[in-house]
Amino acid sequence: MKLYDLIKGIAKTELPNLEITALTSDNRIDIPQGAMFVCIKGKNFDGHSAAKQMTDKGAAVVIVERDLGLENQIIVSDTRSIYPKLCAAWFGNPEKELKLIGVTGTNGKTTITTVLKKVLTDFGCKTGLIGTCQNEIGEEIIPTTRTTPEPYDLFELFRKMADAKCEYVVMEVSSQGLEQKRVEGCRFKVGVFTNLTQDHLDVHGTMENYYQAKKMLFDISDNAIINIDDEAGQRYLNEITCPAKTFSDETKADFYAEEICLSADGVKYVFSDKASKHNVAFKMPGLFNVSNSLAVIACCETLGFNVEETIKSINSMKGVRGRAEVVPTGRDFTVICDYAHTPDAIVNVLKAIKGSAKGKVKCLFGCGGNRDAKKRPLMAEAAADNADFLIVTSDNPRNEDPEAIIKDVLKGLAGKDTPYVTICDRREAIHWAVKNAEKDDVIVLAGKGHEDYQIIAGGVKIHFDEREVVAEALKEID
Repeated sequence: MKLYDLIKGIAKTELPNLEITALTSDNRIDIPQGAMFVCIKGKNFDGHSAAKQMTDKGAAVVIVERDLGLENQIIVSDTRSIYPKLCAAWFGNPEKELKLIGVTGTNGKTTITTVLKKVLTDFGCKTGLIGTCQNEIGEEIIPTTRTTPEPYDLFELFRKMADAKCEYVVMEVSSQGLEQKRVEGCRFKVGVFTNLTQDHLDVHGTMENYYQAKKMLFDISDNAIINIDDEAGQRYLNEITCPAKTFSDETKADFYAEEICLSADGVKYVFSDKASKHNVAFKMPGLFNVSNSLAVIACCETLGFNVEETIKSINSMKGVRGRAEVVPTGRDFTVICDYAHTPDAIVNVLKAIKGSAKGKVKCLFGCGGNRDAKKRPLMAEAAADNADFLIVTSDNPRNEDPEAIIKDVLKGLAGKDTPYVTICDRREAIHWAVKNAEKDDVIVLAGKGHEDYQIIAGGVKIHFDEREVVAEALKEID
């Protein structure tokens, strides 16, 4: 691609109209001759320090924020903001060929995007999905490592989706992705807000920073769908400038639920948009799934789809992997796998299960290493207040000592009378839980959800699928 075509409307230069062979911000790769290198300052590394090195390796152009004295430099005010726009141009602006729907919030993003994709597909719209579990182009599944991909990967994915004739893309838009401007230049037909609870403070520092990061989605959305059962949602409603509609389990909202019935098998309620009422039977338990399904219905109605047909599609859905997922055991006890990894999510899933459980609710959980340590005791408090027994173990310890993480967790159990055991090895912990299960027990494996791996020291990923571990444990007790 010619330089002037790539930077048109983005940056200006007096350099010759060179042929650009590649585009990157990663100094670790073997850069091809004629490439463009974008210098981005991160938390631990400043790409400007690698600019000369990348030029020596063959970069024809470097994009910088300050004068480095290089002949091939182009100076801009904000390289982080410019990079996604360059990526979009590099791939022919595929985002303009797609109708984007963004979902942000601490909890519920995966469920909402998964259900939205199912509904849109049922309407005959080929749909792409970008999220925590995986990326999807129609029926094609593409593994992912980030909730919101880095700019080059994101726009490359958009290009593939557009070429595959996707009409819609539903995506989880993380606070970090927004703050790091990975979706800069995108325009969302609808932006959805679920809730805001403590998480990612290792990244954002304060809840206010976290709130402001999420808010950025509504600066690039044509319409907002806001959960006003959440205090942050009420605040957003007063602060954002794009047109907004609300959802709630109270009649004050534009879209609301009445006659709510909760059970272990799912939720039932009457949906109302103040013009019509429809029966919803969503096969995922918990009041939070009333909220999640309301968000989907509200989003589809805002896009112009028939409410009755939307609800018909939702009612036919079986569930979402790793979200209150029942793991088959063939025994007189139940095992549920859920991604709950925040205090609020722990409360939600345990309350949803405890309300209909015949026996004891036993919660197995841990906390991730190199992540917000402040929430560790809060996780323990939430679990102790809503379960009958706890099994404290590891999650993704990463580069921290798993035993030290558990010590932090146990601080939240001070003064609590909920019985517990600590078993550092998560595999051993699951085996212990299954071996000691009693009739009508519900064992909640919290934190891993859809993940089929565990991250240990050095950032190494090892295969770890809790469904397989449960199956192993069941064989041991046969």
